[in-house]
Amino acid sequence: MSFSVRRSDSPRSAEERAAILAAPGFGRYFTDHMVRIEFRDGAWGEGVVEPYGPLTVDPASMALHYGQTIFEGLKAYRQPDGGVATFRPLENARRFQRSAQRLAMAELPEHLFVESIRSLVDIDREWVARESDDSLYLRPFMIASEVGLGVKPANAYTFLLIASPAGPYFPQGVKPVSVWLSTEYTRAAPGGTGEAKCGGNYAASLIAQAYAADQGCDQVVWLDATEHRWVEEMGGMNLYFVYGSGSSARILTPALTGTLLPGVTRDSLLTLAHDLGYSTEEGKISTDEWAAGNASGELTEVFACGTAAVITPVGSVKHAHGSWTVGTGEPGPITMQLREKLLDLQTGRAPDEHNWMHQLVSA
Repeated sequence: MSFSVRRSDSPRSAEERAAILAAPGFGRYFTDHMVRIEFRDGAWGEGVVEPYGPLTVDPASMALHYGQTIFEGLKAYRQPDGGVATFRPLENARRFQRSAQRLAMAELPEHLFVESIRSLVDIDREWVARESDDSLYLRPFMIASEVGLGVKPANAYTFLLIASPAGPYFPQGVKPVSVWLSTEYTRAAPGGTGEAKCGGNYAASLIAQAYAADQGCDQVVWLDATEHRWVEEMGGMNLYFVYGSGSSARILTPALTGTLLPGVTRDSLLTLAHDLGYSTEEGKISTDEWAAGNASGELTEVFACGTAAVITPVGSVKHAHGSWTVGTGEPGPITMQLREKLLDLQTGRAPDEHNWMHQLVSA
């Protein structure tokens, strides 16, 4: 399937683009084009690559009133041969469908999701930096576009894909973050939208993130909604806990219970850790167990993972009644080993043994 293309009349010059790519930050600049697909009368229309620009939205569009809005996040990477590839896009496409199901929205077929990415990267390929630690962040999203104030699932939707050049998440070297254990707020409850990547989840999290910052912490760690003692996620990232060291280390991540986002990076790290010979487990860990394991030295490293940062070490923990340092407070060796292995795979510096990379543009 090919998408129709309407090229921008005023794309950035090569000089302007080079200046942006020299220091892109994250989510600050956007490429010259975007993708749009409309859902009307029970069917998806033609995909269109068009100039990036503002949307015209009716004030009564249902997304503005009832929150039917979902999104995804993935990256495109320049490969050693000059081509461009992305990482496990079908997993993002399937999660996008599951998010749509949960919010009673139209489901975008997997092939349209992947082809939208290929079409946009093909026309904006020069926005994919050639520096090995840089990438092109891809943000597919969908909103309800039916006009009306009746409380019901919309019958019209707009899918859009935009892209933003992204520099290294840690330009000065990987830095551990400090986290606040939140007992004041809950991210998700059983039967809720915790597994969906929807805008409402993130809007509801912002007050807790602001509270964590007020306590001098970089991020908030979410606990379960019932007992407020079982660890779930850090901000919008999945968490991992390392017990022991060396080849006998055991690596645990909180099990998916319906209230956690099933991260693509999370799933990939379970496989890569196993490849490296580590014992892996999806289970439960309470805040008391975290503190006790840290105090005894049994728990040696903690890190979070997600698309933007890949892996972020956790260096210290704070809560209403105290605080502690994780391990030495510095990035642990297993954390950094896993981070390097995943980045090497994504950027083509290591063999793709699991067939995870999807070629978008040839050299």
